Amino acid sequence: MTFATLSLSLFYLLSSASARSPVHQGQSCNSVDQGYQCFSQVSHLWGQYSPYFSLEDESTISQDVPDGCEITFAQVLSRHGARYPTEKKSKAYAELISAIQGNATYFSGRYTFLKSYNYTLGADDLTVFGEDQMVDSGKKFYHRYQSLTRKITPFIRASGSDRVVASAEKFIEGIEKAKLKDHHSRGDAAVVNVIIPEADGFNNTLDHSTCPAFESNELADTIEADFAALITPPIRRRLEGDLSGVKLSDDEVISLMDMCSFDTIARTTDGSELSPFCALFTEKEWVQYDYMQSLSKYYGYGAGSPLGPAQGIGFINELVARLTQSPVQDNTSTNRTLDSNPATFPLNTTLYADFSHDNSMISVFFAMGLYNGTAPLSQTAVESIAEMDGYAASWAVPFGARAYFETMQCKREKKPLVRVLVNDRVVPLHGCAVDRLGRCKLDDFISGLSFARTGGNWKSCFA
Repeated sequence: MTFATLSLSLFYLLSSASARSPVHQGQSCNSVDQGYQCFSQVSHLWGQYSPYFSLEDESTISQDVPDGCEITFAQVLSRHGARYPTEKKSKAYAELISAIQGNATYFSGRYTFLKSYNYTLGADDLTVFGEDQMVDSGKKFYHRYQSLTRKITPFIRASGSDRVVASAEKFIEGIEKAKLKDHHSRGDAAVVNVIIPEADGFNNTLDHSTCPAFESNELADTIEADFAALITPPIRRRLEGDLSGVKLSDDEVISLMDMCSFDTIARTTDGSELSPFCALFTEKEWVQYDYMQSLSKYYGYGAGSPLGPAQGIGFINELVARLTQSPVQDNTSTNRTLDSNPATFPLNTTLYADFSHDNSMISVFFAMGLYNGTAPLSQTAVESIAEMDGYAASWAVPFGARAYFETMQCKREKKPLVRVLVNDRVVPLHGCAVDRLGRCKLDDFISGLSFARTGGNWKSCFA
């Protein structure tokens, strides 16, 4: 088993199988002023359930706009903010807590809180913490792209889930608050211009649903369960030893780990109070948990799934259309009715914001080739983020994740340059001649998107 060699390396190396000390609380992770860093680094190890945190310090390339360059186009693709568990999982978590309270003969030490813990988590919707995440995301977007946002109102789309639409609305609230603070009131207020339904058979580039062969594939579930079976036995023995009378399955051990995140993001609006569930597990166990979630996303929606990247083709082709201000060329998941109408898919602006889910974002990233340097992930041993070439669920799609696709015109360049940032980390592009700042010329970048532009393996959806 290997551990990270980036800035997390010291944190990982301090972990050990015998480490039992509780994770310490830290500052709010919800504020740009605080750098989105919270609870030391344990909250960075909750996979897709991690709250957004900035990866600027993990990038070898500065996210600043280089001298002599000006941003000319910006598109954000954002995950919704922190939410309550899904309805199915919320019910399972409540039943698990009830069973533990009914079966345990005593509670002591770090387990004492379980005796009187009252499960009150909702289901599916944003938490207040998640709403605030998106307000802050809107503020950050406004300030990062101020040269555009002061003159242009972004065109905004959202996938039809309530939490995704609410995230887009809170993002807009953040933009408008930033405008007021900046004493800038020119232009129309942003609105959610298009909500794309999440319905069976309805083409939606912000939510997969129209590829039958993909939807029936259970590979990721199997791989996740097998990996959980590798890491949970020692955890289960410890928990059952400390909670006499309690018997736990692999799934229930993982559910208790899930509760660390879900209980934390429901406790306060700023994430300043860490859930006591977190202290039930060691740092090393959190590293394993984070990797398990990364495995699930990689083999579910990334390159580990034969049709995973294909789910992101439609969005890539929409991005190409926006970058080139030309009609969408796609025969995969795009909605032709929406994309052929200038009112629902304009091509005459340079500022866009789309709101989606973690799974769809993973597919988009792999369809674009952002993680082409990531080799197939080991299904039996933890790999470091360095070994995964910067890929991890917690780094790619935490709650409130955002990817910026931007072009810039530089004085010494005749053609625009394209750059991609995932949670403030500049991800050097693949498939095109990349410079030392991770950028490609626009034409070269588009040429390198041959997988998406040719439809990839979409036809296999119906084989």
